[in-house]
Amino acid sequence: MGNCCSDETGGRSAFGGTGASATGGGANDAVDEFLRYRGFQGLFSQIELSFSATNLRDRDMISKSDPMMVVYTKGRDGALTEAFRTEVVLNSLNPSWIAKYTVTFQFEVVQTLLFRVYDIDTQFHNVDVKVWIHNSVIFYEALERIERRSYKLNLSAGFKNIVAKPDRTLTLNLVQIEDPGHPRSSGQLIVHAEECISSKTTTEMTLRCSDLESKDLFSKSDPFLSISRVTEGGMPVVVCKAEVIKNDHNPTWKPISLNIQQVGSKDSPLLIQCFDFNSSGKHDLIGQVQISLAGLEKLCSSQEGVYLSLLEVGHNRSTKVLKSQLCVDKFSESIQHTFLDYLRGGYELNFMVAVDFTVFVFALIRMAILEVGEVLQFYDSDKRFPAWGFGARPIDGPVSHCFNLNGSNYNHEVEGLHGILMAYSSALYNVSFAGPTLFGPVITKAATIASKSLENGGRKYYVLLIITDGVITDLQETKDAIVQASDLPLSILIVGVGGADFKEMEILDGDKGERLESTTGRVATRDIVQFVPLRDVQNGGGISVVQELLAELPSQFLTYVRARKLQPHS
Repeated sequence: MGNCCSDETGGRSAFGGTGASATGGGANDAVDEFLRYRGFQGLFSQIELSFSATNLRDRDMISKSDPMMVVYTKGRDGALTEAFRTEVVLNSLNPSWIAKYTVTFQFEVVQTLLFRVYDIDTQFHNVDVKVWIHNSVIFYEALERIERRSYKLNLSAGFKNIVAKPDRTLTLNLVQIEDPGHPRSSGQLIVHAEECISSKTTTEMTLRCSDLESKDLFSKSDPFLSISRVTEGGMPVVVCKAEVIKNDHNPTWKPISLNIQQVGSKDSPLLIQCFDFNSSGKHDLIGQVQISLAGLEKLCSSQEGVYLSLLEVGHNRSTKVLKSQLCVDKFSESIQHTFLDYLRGGYELNFMVAVDFTVFVFALIRMAILEVGEVLQFYDSDKRFPAWGFGARPIDGPVSHCFNLNGSNYNHEVEGLHGILMAYSSALYNVSFAGPTLFGPVITKAATIASKSLENGGRKYYVLLIITDGVITDLQETKDAIVQASDLPLSILIVGVGGADFKEMEILDGDKGERLESTTGRVATRDIVQFVPLRDVQNGGGISVVQELLAELPSQFLTYVRARKLQPHS
């Protein structure tokens, strides 16, 4: 996560720009606030859904039906909330609706949508929606083949079926449900998905300031930049920060990348603030300016600067224009392949799990497996998951730090999430708990699988979930294994359960900008570890463990493929 000045070391690290949530799509405000508190801005993509239907069953006696489609979101508590509705198409059994629904796709969240098509009687066409929607019967309802025949469309499952297809189109059979015991086939609903172009457009710019005023008594200021988008209500929302430069009144920062989606558009107002860094966290504002990306581009073209200003303290609260200037040395714009492009282009995410048998909290372990697996399983075509245990002694055997959870000597895969839970439950009766707790063998095993897939040209990215009590005895060996694996298509998610001290886990998670180093002095090429203590998430207002744990995965994936210049298949 690493986008906040939590301490001096973290504060002096480079702050990378990451995506911001857009309206629509049911983003969880509580989760967004929790992640922002931890310094992370989620990597979101906007997906535009368009709708049409064919061969609808006619419900009117004299004329054809007048269909309208409504989208509902389903919360974690099961409550339905209307999110979007199309216009009414008069006298049509094959409507193509003009209105589009823009949904914010969040990889780490399972988003559930329900589609309903209504026949709107003529007398209700121009009446308040609360009147006619309660005076109309459900026309058709899209039925996705999901467990318990639930009348809903799971967006994560649907996303794989829509966006991952070359034509990005999913056709759903519509079922008339006036008699729930005898549903009738009543045409088809066609859902087409298109990723908004703003999700792919990235700007890169090199910013510098001149003649900054000193905020320190005995030395020059230590400036850094904070860039915020300005909401319609005038509130700034931080989207990016530049690194701290020590003792410099004319600093030039490293290139900053901003996705157009983060700020709304090139003409959306941005608030750029220059602060003097203080290790206490109370940074002094040197000056600020409000300008758009388009304005920054013009500054670069004209090679001119813009003066910073400062709101004066006092009764008048007037704005003081400073001699300090913000300049743009370089500005470029490009289209980059997104996380969704790679998934549509054939990449898969392969889920792997390793359970620490030195800790036994079955309910928490089950929750972690289900919540993480529920998201990742949609991107794994065969749904056969490698599953291991460690920190246990199999019957009549020595202590093992990596054994197949299903008890097989040759096959480490199980069928689906249910298979993982069944194998774990069975293993509890066939092994005895024994220390010490070692991570190295399990990470090495996962890295071996990822390495073989890479050698064979596989377009797979592996995600290893480790569930542990957090007390490990091979910290340096684990660092060595992680550094070695940082070149491979692999990410490691660690869930800490119980009340142990998780300081060592936080060392493995490089969120403060410090890369892990092996015993040979080799530094990890990228951060591949994400750790979350389950108790923190549980105490965070009902926030799901999966949302914090998976938040960095798309960024880690993109860092890997872009560093190797890998392209998605067309």
